[in-house]
Amino acid sequence: MLIKEIMNRSVRTITENETVKEAAKKMSEPGIGCLIVTRDGNLAGIVTERDIIRKVVAKSLDVSKTKVRDVMSRNVIMIDPDTDIEDAVDVMMEKKIKKLPVVKDDKLIGIVTATDICAIEPKLAERLSSLIVLGKKKLIAG
Repeated sequence: MLIKEIMNRSVRTITENETVKEAAKKMSEPGIGCLIVTRDGNLAGIVTERDIIRKVVAKSLDVSKTKVRDVMSRNVIMIDPDTDIEDAVDVMMEKKIKKLPVVKDDKLIGIVTATDICAIEPKLAERLSSLIVLGKKKLIAG
């Protein structure tokens, strides 16, 4: 099965000059975990919930003043829509990422996540489980 068969074609974006507060709002409404960051209409990066937690909230930065460009990941790993799902899993595991923007002819056409792949190909869920589960389960309260 190919990525183009399972990718989400409705990709949410945000410009690099918008604030982290605006990013969080855009993520919370549809319940998504990342936004593709654009600059002049081109892919410039990706910002995730984890970026916001680690780079803004944990450091007590002002979400209304901190710009997306200051917390986004710039070196985005992308994938072609004709890539086989198992090859996409290999990329995710090697790079330790859960989200892959799908690009064709330098144009963003979709996104695929580890969760998307697990829903379609349960046999691949075990390989991706280390990306999805946050480490070993720990007892934190009696």
